[in-house]
Parts: sequence; structure tokens; C-alpha cells
Amino acid sequence: MPITSRHIAGYLFGMGAGAVWGTTGPLSTALYAEGAALTGIGFWRVFLGTLVLGAWGATQRGFFTMDHRGLLLIGGVGGMLVALFEVAYQFGIAGAGVAGAAALLYLAPVAIAVLAKPILGERLTALRFALALVVMAGAWLTVRGGHPGLGGVPITSVLVGVTGGLLAAASYAGTTLLARWAVPRYGTLKVLFWEIAGGSLVLAVVLSLAGRAPAPPATAAGWLFALALTAGPVLGANFLFFAAVKRIDAAPTAVAATVEPVVGALLALLLFDQRLEVLGWVGLALVIAGVSGGYLREAREDRAAGPGRPLTPPGDAA
Repeated sequence: MPITSRHIAGYLFGMGAGAVWGTTGPLSTALYAEGAALTGIGFWRVFLGTLVLGAWGATQRGFFTMDHRGLLLIGGVGGMLVALFEVAYQFGIAGAGVAGAAALLYLAPVAIAVLAKPILGERLTALRFALALVVMAGAWLTVRGGHPGLGGVPITSVLVGVTGGLLAAASYAGTTLLARWAVPRYGTLKVLFWEIAGGSLVLAVVLSLAGRAPAPPATAAGWLFALALTAGPVLGANFLFFAAVKRIDAAPTAVAATVEPVVGALLALLLFDQRLEVLGWVGLALVIAGVSGGYLREAREDRAAGPGRPLTPPGDAA
């Protein structure tokens, strides 16, 4: 059966999102080199994304309207999750390296696989959980085998990086579960706008109160990298990711997106010479195996269901 059905397309959209998110670390590293502050990078990329989506939405009737429940969950809770991710992931990159931060981020599929059942009513099968565990093992090995062995890095830097990566994973898990509930109800663009708008507001207030008001990039190259982060990881990747969660469950979507540490590690190797040790390559191989296994599982389910397989709205599953 061709892989153009709704079910398999969702898995491919998830992989595409992960591939685009894989550019976050290299682009952020380039921004560091231009003098950008860790706390400011996250703000500017989501704020610029909010401006772009807001300008487009101004031409669409009803784009900014949403019921109170949606505003509270998406703009409020989703905004706080976005803000947490944006700051935590930058510290993860700085402390654990591009590959290490991306690998820590993908501890999230295990949490998503477990939480998707009580929150969304999605099935927790043995295979789905096993694939998430394979991905988690691959993530851990990538961290152990990344960042030049972690041997020459001060322990405080490593601890900050690992903590940042774990907090980013927690926020990513929450955002995925929220998106699986919200996107089929409100639509991709509206959910993305209110999430990043809420995240921009939270970051602006919290960073200002902390005495770290986000300063704009100081150079033309810095603005270029910030715009690239906006166009790719913020807008492009989220379009792909939300297209995935409209078609498939949260757990396989998260597994599909675990191609990110592979892309991030390869780009870090090519651009910044952040080499992986043997354990790191073994870890990335496990990530690829987990993603491939998830894809084959989705393909088997799609063939078994036949053409025209209906999509059960999240939260409405038996």
C-alpha cells in the first residue's frame, strides 16, 4: 500500500518536524558566537514568530477569536510550557552540547507514551512503550558519548546542561499532549499563534523581572540567525508537528520526531566539530531504530485498517 495515507503521512510529518528542529542547536550555537545571551535567544525567536503569524492572521476573519477554555489552556498553560522550553533548551545546548541537549530532549517520548492514556485516552501498547524506551536508551548513550566525552567540561556546566535538557523534555512532553488535544479542535495556525504569543509574554515579563530583559541581536548576522530560528524551528517545524498530531496519536508522533538528535549531532559534527564518541554513535543508532520501528508499526496498522481509516478525536477514544 502506498505511504500517502493519512496515518503514514502523520508519521512522516513528525519525522520532518524533528529534522527541522535538528537545526536549533547549530543555529543557536552560531548566535552564541554573535554575542547573543542564552535567555534572549528563546524570546526573540518566538516573538518574531508571533509577529509573523499575527500579521498573517490580521488578514483572516476570526483568526484571533477563541473560547475562554482554549485561551486558558493554549495561551496560558501552553505559553508557560513554550517559555520554559525556550530558556531550558538553550542552557541544555550550552552545557551539554548540541547532540547532548537534543538527546536529553527525547526522553520525552517515554513520558508521552505513559501520560497519553490517562490524559487523552490513547492506547499504551507494549510495542509503543518499548519503542519509547529504545529511544530513551539511545538518548542517554548519545549524551554519554557526546560533548567531547564531557571530560573537559566543568561539572557545573554539565549539570546545568543536563538540568536544562531535562526541563526542556518535560515542557516538550506537555506541549505535545496539549497539541494533540487542541489542534484538531482549533486548527494548526491558531494553536501555534496563541502558544508562542503566550510564551513571548511570559518570557518578556519573567526575564525583565529577573534583570535579564532580552536584548536584540547586536549584528546583522545575529538577526539572520534569529530569523532562521523563527522560520525553521518555530514556524516550519511546528507546522509539520501539528500536522502530525492531527493524524496520529501523541506517542508515535513523539517517536517520529526523535530524528532531531541525529540531525543535530550530524550538523554539530559538520559545522562545529562537536564530535561523538563510540557510545554516542550507538545511541544515535538506537534512536534511528526506534523511529524506524515506530514507522513500520504505523504502516502495519494502516494496512490492517484499510483506506479511509477514520481519525478518532483525542480525548474521545474508548
